[in-house]
Amino acid sequence: MIEHSCTRLRVEYLDTPIGLGEKAPRFSWQMESARPAIHQTGYELEVRDTATGELMWTTGQRSGAESVSIEYTGAPLLSNTVYGWRVRSWTNASQDASAWSDSHFETGMLQPSDWRAQWVTPTQTPTSTERWSMLDWIMGRQPGEPVTERLRPTQLLRQTFTLDGRVDRARLYASAHGVYEAQVNATPADDQVLAPGFDSYEHRTSVQCYDVTEFVHEGQNALAITLADGWWAGRIVLTGSSAQWGDTTSAIWQLEIDYADGRRSRVCSDESVLSAPGPHEYADLFIGERLDRRAIIDGWALPDFDAAGWNPVVELSDDTSSLTPFYGEPIRRLAELAPTLITTNANGEHLVDFGQVITGRVRLTMPQLQAGTVVTIEHTEVLSPDGSWFLNIDGINKEQTDVYVAGGLPDGETYEPRFTFHGFRYARISGLPVSPTTGDICAVVLGSDLRPTGSLSTSDDRLNKLHENAVWSQRGNFLSIPTDCPQRERAGWSGDIQVYAPAATNNAHVAAFLTRWLRNLRADQLEDGRVPIYSPRSPFDREQAESGQGLGGIVAAAGWSDAVVILPWVLYERYADRRVLEENYPAMLAWINFQTKTAAAELPPHLDAYTMTARQRTNHSLLYNTGEHFGDWLAPSTLNGKPLHEGIGIAPQLTGEIIAPIFQLRSLQLAARIARVLGRDAEADVFDARWKQTRGAFIDEYVGADGRLSSTLQGPTVLALAFDLIPADRRDATAAHLAQLIRDNGDRLDTGFVSVPYLLDVLHDTGYADLAARVLWQSEAPSWLYEVDHGATTMWESWDAVAADGTARAVSMNHHAFGCVDDWLFRRIAGIAPAAPGYREFLIEPDFSSGLTEVEASLESQYGAIEVAWSLADGTATLKVSVPPNSTALLRLPSATEVVLDSGFHSRSFDLDSAYAAVERTRA
Repeated sequence: MIEHSCTRLRVEYLDTPIGLGEKAPRFSWQMESARPAIHQTGYELEVRDTATGELMWTTGQRSGAESVSIEYTGAPLLSNTVYGWRVRSWTNASQDASAWSDSHFETGMLQPSDWRAQWVTPTQTPTSTERWSMLDWIMGRQPGEPVTERLRPTQLLRQTFTLDGRVDRARLYASAHGVYEAQVNATPADDQVLAPGFDSYEHRTSVQCYDVTEFVHEGQNALAITLADGWWAGRIVLTGSSAQWGDTTSAIWQLEIDYADGRRSRVCSDESVLSAPGPHEYADLFIGERLDRRAIIDGWALPDFDAAGWNPVVELSDDTSSLTPFYGEPIRRLAELAPTLITTNANGEHLVDFGQVITGRVRLTMPQLQAGTVVTIEHTEVLSPDGSWFLNIDGINKEQTDVYVAGGLPDGETYEPRFTFHGFRYARISGLPVSPTTGDICAVVLGSDLRPTGSLSTSDDRLNKLHENAVWSQRGNFLSIPTDCPQRERAGWSGDIQVYAPAATNNAHVAAFLTRWLRNLRADQLEDGRVPIYSPRSPFDREQAESGQGLGGIVAAAGWSDAVVILPWVLYERYADRRVLEENYPAMLAWINFQTKTAAAELPPHLDAYTMTARQRTNHSLLYNTGEHFGDWLAPSTLNGKPLHEGIGIAPQLTGEIIAPIFQLRSLQLAARIARVLGRDAEADVFDARWKQTRGAFIDEYVGADGRLSSTLQGPTVLALAFDLIPADRRDATAAHLAQLIRDNGDRLDTGFVSVPYLLDVLHDTGYADLAARVLWQSEAPSWLYEVDHGATTMWESWDAVAADGTARAVSMNHHAFGCVDDWLFRRIAGIAPAAPGYREFLIEPDFSSGLTEVEASLESQYGAIEVAWSLADGTATLKVSVPPNSTALLRLPSATEVVLDSGFHSRSFDLDSAYAAVERTRA
């Protein structure tokens, strides 16, 4: 009797992907069995061409437990082809194989030569607007002369074509310079939005693949594209400047047709495409959009529409070199939120509170309005203490305002923006004659459609809210790329995702999403090895950096650029993804070599080479400690009582020199581990030797005999302890000094951007678990629970973004970086931590001394759902653990006892006093 099966079949982390661009895709599955202690002992996997039945690849019966990322090594896959695959497995419980489990995937355009389509650029007549630099505001400078920029109306593109038989399969491949929506015979090709997403367009432009089989038919058909500015031509990132890649939008598409009789044909964008201005006067990601309902052209996407008077395209291009199949999950509408409160002021403006800071837009249903009535929807994340409107994001051209001009429809009108998104909790609506009801309005949550994977619930509502806030910030900032915030910059800052990535893996399946971003980051890497501080990076960004000074001129920075090493390691640790290490390894080497060369060539400006000892000169030739860096960015004490534009430069000045070699050493440390995983042992030996030598130089120059670092802030000390940069005989003294710094600060953190993820772990691991608990439970700013107590529904950019009296600062209320503590909650409070890549083996070690009485957590690993629940009552701890098939857990109890748990359900109860007493006896 067979008592197991293979389930959750996935290709490149997706269930049944279409348009896949991987020439050697990887296959994964989970095991399902009602029996405990089940482990896979072997498997067999086959891939076939579904059209011909040809067997493309078979593994034969292979011995082993591998069920994650099995790489295809069969015959070359063809483009635009459906492949079926199936797998069966053997276990330790039976000599019989399971039944076959079946799935399928489809390849996209695998070769540049597959493209026959041309880029088509429609006639565009932009209008002018002026802007001032957001960077001026951030740096506290007076704005210079305004710059004239362009606003582009949306463009409508249509192409008709004839099909001469019954269609068996139709796939539309499309992309744009801008963002686009595709329709086939007036039916949307898909439910995704803001395609093709944000890329480093000079190097990579993602191509979507749509299954449009049901929408085409024999005879006359029409393909229609609506085209808007998007990230290509709209206002983006810190400066809010437009046209950073180009000042005109364009699109490309190729429709691949398989007829039922076996014939194939294609329809390509070319000179036959016609265009006309769309009904949006403008549609910008930052500004918002203005839609005139009266300008909508009814029926324009239908085959029989009379397009007389429409314009031919003005430019064609056959350069398809940047086109690449989209990887991962697209942007979609993820949820809808009803208002929690609607009020109307004396001016007739309707203020809507959705109860939650989100990324998305408002959908508004309106009664019959007089044609030409202008309805305006403004957005903000926070209000003034008296409930009046407050814009927490300053800066020209980031208004987050949508404008709708009514068409006078007799049955009323519904409006949801299509080519923009906002960061907000509150909307202010003007122009409506009557107040909307809760049924007339909703907030539409947008984000990359990532599968949720984790849950966490405790006996403390504040801690639950902290976790919930981290999840909402992740949802709002994982939109096409990992952004810092969804309203002011929306930039792919490498430092933000570097510190947050471990937490992200608990809450959603982010492997494909972050792999795609890393491909953009590598594409943006400079020839000398520098890794940009954010990606995608536009030609405009390059020009700004070349002319910038100080912080404005930073291209690469310690702790930010090191994401090219740190992030792949996190993905390997959490998903057992070896390929992400292979793909990024050359970029890691280039970055480390840049650090090494810079260290040998430069000295910190306060040092004089002529007065240094030979040992000092040797030390500094090894240490990457020069140049402009962000340091431990936003360390709280450096901002106290200062305007933002003054305070933000202090932490870089105080910590930049020491943070740089700390992360240089971290990259060397991880590079050695990565090289060993990849079988590059000789290179790993070199990295290990370089790390040891550079570590010695760091200790000589920055660590005193008393264990104290040259920097008096908490952050560098935290990082030095976390990364093993303190000699063993000084480690206790260093930890004691850190503990004293925290106590002197009222049991509050003073860690900045790059050190805060490690603070609680360092305290825990150096014998100060009680202090870590006090920092976690701290209710005074700066602290995580201060934010919770003062109404946060997401993570804030600044610990004191809202003052005790409710006064809000003009900063982001949705920055996910400080949500990195959520990973600590999973690992330390719930007690779930990886012990082998992908959680094939994992550690269960809950912190029963955390002050909680109940905790429940789950995490979907590559092998299945890990579930932990523990409770305390009358001195007795009860622990329940569920271990997925084909994996094992190591249960570590307070008594220091370790128990191996096989797959299945386990329950333990034990007396805590006895357990802790056993630990004390062991220590003694």
